[in-house]
Amino acid sequence: MSFTVLIPARLASTRLPNKPLADIGGMPMVVRVAQRVATLTTANGKVRVVVAADSPAIVSACQPHGIEAILTRTDHPSGSDRLAEACHLLGLAEHEIVINVQGDEPLIDPALVGSVAQLLIEQPQASMSTAAHAIDNLAEFSNPNVVKVVLDAQGMALYFSRATIPYWRDQPDRLPSPAPLRHIGIYGYRVGFLRQFPNLPQAPMEMTEALEQLRALWHGHRIAVHVAAQAPGPGVDTPEDLERVRRLFNA
Repeated sequence: MSFTVLIPARLASTRLPNKPLADIGGMPMVVRVAQRVATLTTANGKVRVVVAADSPAIVSACQPHGIEAILTRTDHPSGSDRLAEACHLLGLAEHEIVINVQGDEPLIDPALVGSVAQLLIEQPQASMSTAAHAIDNLAEFSNPNVVKVVLDAQGMALYFSRATIPYWRDQPDRLPSPAPLRHIGIYGYRVGFLRQFPNLPQAPMEMTEALEQLRALWHGHRIAVHVAAQAPGPGVDTPEDLERVRRLFNA
């Protein structure tokens, strides 16, 4: 198994300015993410981990720690556009696989990254792969900020939604059985598809739900989903999240 992990990192953040450079245990957060993912080994050895930055400050922060980083444009409208440019800058071939790990996930399980990559290798009919885990409480299931996914018999995504899917018609105040699935925001792509994706017209349901992955489904592409045994570690979106992760990291 051979693949590249791309970590997009932007300085601009409305809720937490300069987020990629936030200190966690004496190192910038984006460095912690890259170091954690780099512990993953495959049959071909260590995976290649590259930070795709929008600022020279992020590249400079990575270099002293031996983290490969490239400078991308600042005007990308989405993360997938930045990833597509990174693939071009790195000279990756159409058939190669990249995994998008967010730069605000310093507690991500490296094994999850490997599982998402392996799934795309095993499912040649899929253009993308991602992950999910079971929801075990009704409040989480009802929360529109929690993205849900339903799968077909082959483990391919049928739909992603902020709504309560699948909806249990006869017992709407209970969790469906089997347990519904919460989407985990990690993606695998075939490079050829990733280069096409930003140029695909937006899907009406994508704009309604504000979920970019629905564009792939709307245009007939398949997304394979790895169901993880447990929820991933918390990410960092706000100052409160950052303090929580710092406590967990120090512990």
